[in-house]
Amino acid sequence: MDKLVIQGGIRLSGEIRIAGAKNSALPIMAATLLTSDVVTVGNLPHLYDITTMLELLGCMGVESVVGEKMNVEINSSTIRDFNAPYELVKTMRASILVLGPMLSHYGQAEVALPGGCAIGSRPVNLHLAALKKMGADITVENGYIKASTKGKRLKGAHILMDIVTVTGTENVMMAATLADGQTIIENAAREPEVVDLAHCLIAMGADISGEGTATITINGVKRLHGCTYFVMPDRIETGTYLIAAAATRGRIKVKDTRPGILEAVLSKLEEAGAEISLDETSITLDMHGQRPKAVSLTTAPYPAFPTDMQAQFTALNAVADGSGSITETVFENRFMHVHEMNRMGADLRVEGNTVIFRGVNNLKGAPVMATDLRASASLIIAGLVSQNETSVDRIYHIDRGYECIEEKLQLLGAKIRRLPS
Repeated sequence: MDKLVIQGGIRLSGEIRIAGAKNSALPIMAATLLTSDVVTVGNLPHLYDITTMLELLGCMGVESVVGEKMNVEINSSTIRDFNAPYELVKTMRASILVLGPMLSHYGQAEVALPGGCAIGSRPVNLHLAALKKMGADITVENGYIKASTKGKRLKGAHILMDIVTVTGTENVMMAATLADGQTIIENAAREPEVVDLAHCLIAMGADISGEGTATITINGVKRLHGCTYFVMPDRIETGTYLIAAAATRGRIKVKDTRPGILEAVLSKLEEAGAEISLDETSITLDMHGQRPKAVSLTTAPYPAFPTDMQAQFTALNAVADGSGSITETVFENRFMHVHEMNRMGADLRVEGNTVIFRGVNNLKGAPVMATDLRASASLIIAGLVSQNETSVDRIYHIDRGYECIEEKLQLLGAKIRRLPS
């Protein structure tokens, strides 16, 4: 496996462009299954998960043509197989997103139970219960979800999500676009990526309102049509580079992003001592060479502080001035990076779903191992603020969610290189 080797102690400085959002791109790619027309999806990030989704669609017979600047034309009219095999699904939990569109448009789907990062329980039972309420016949056997509408259209229904679930909201919203009647999703996820999917579906002819609120209403239509849609910028990539700059006492500008969907993260960075200036599509952060201040935080669904930024802020707090706590409320197993950082000299202690931290002056380079996507990013930040050399192993995780991370960090002055296995 490849690894990243980092020589720490350098303040990040410069400008980089933010890629399209993976967590928006994947459901939008799945949504192309809702029409037999060609859908062009633009601003796709160049990531392993995007390639996997294209492979998954391709193995079912869906044709895609990748053009310049990662614009992809997807034509699902050529679909011949409604099975999403375990070999692909096991590498990416977002594969479950093909279930709702296939079931609604084609009346059948067979999808392996998903895999992905080992960051806690993310059950698909909420997806299945909602689709059953809409009239689907669903069984789970031999590790596969087997679903059918028995030749009928799905029926609109009132769906109350027991817990806020992004992929659950997206799956039901997509399925409801072609259902008979009205579907109301209560306790819906409010994340910007859910809103982006809704806007793409509306561009395809769907009747959706309430996106971005806790109640989404979908009136089913007879058919959806093709469109061209550009994926929103990645707010998690944006936040990761801003946190890395703050941790290294640097100054950077991130371009082609959307400041308005990062309020919780920007507020915490200002609390850490960063001077932040915004315009419509860029964010500039300047620490003026000062050590960051300790920041306590609690993760929660949007618009609160995102769980996908927790590990990165743990790395910043490891070298911050002061002490505090980080509480994780979304996933129960998302502190595996803590033990690796402690090997680098951090003073972090896990108590249940909370990390108690006391900032140290600097970390010491060490060989560390990534356990999931965002943990990988946090260990890279820890390497950037450490003395000596740090090597981060198992970086296939990072390639799932960050486009050309070492090249972008090199543009900001970091001494980082990839060593092939």
